[in-house]
Amino acid sequence: MLSHHRDTADDLVQATCLRALERAAQFSPGTRLDHWLFSILHSIWLNEVRSRRVREGQGFVEAAEALIFDGAATTETHILAMQVMDHVHALPEAQRSVVFLCYVEGLSYREVADVLDIPIGTVMSRLAAARARIAEATAPRLPTFSRGGAQ
Repeated sequence: MLSHHRDTADDLVQATCLRALERAAQFSPGTRLDHWLFSILHSIWLNEVRSRRVREGQGFVEAAEALIFDGAATTETHILAMQVMDHVHALPEAQRSVVFLCYVEGLSYREVADVLDIPIGTVMSRLAAARARIAEATAPRLPTFSRGGAQ
């Protein structure tokens, strides 16, 4: 779910359906309807995110506010998930979109390329860059010691 909130997701789906009905003539018969609808949804979502940033003067909602757990999750899982979401939200928008489409929505690389209208190589490149950034951000930091020893 791109929005992390059911009400927002419902509004997003409704706006997608409305736009699809308004632009039904633009659908190419013989192509996948779900890809066409998801590209409309993605476009509406990006426009909403951009306008929200302008209105509020800030970026995405904090991961702590966006993640909702059912109470059965352990504290460690909650903390880890918040940290991962913080790192994902810190990615550049192009990388973040590909990560969400692949890992959250479960689309294949080809499907992501079709939805975003980019080459499949760009999808793979953005995913590799996103994974590298997250790995670097989450890598354990080893303490540094001076050569002079303890004093």
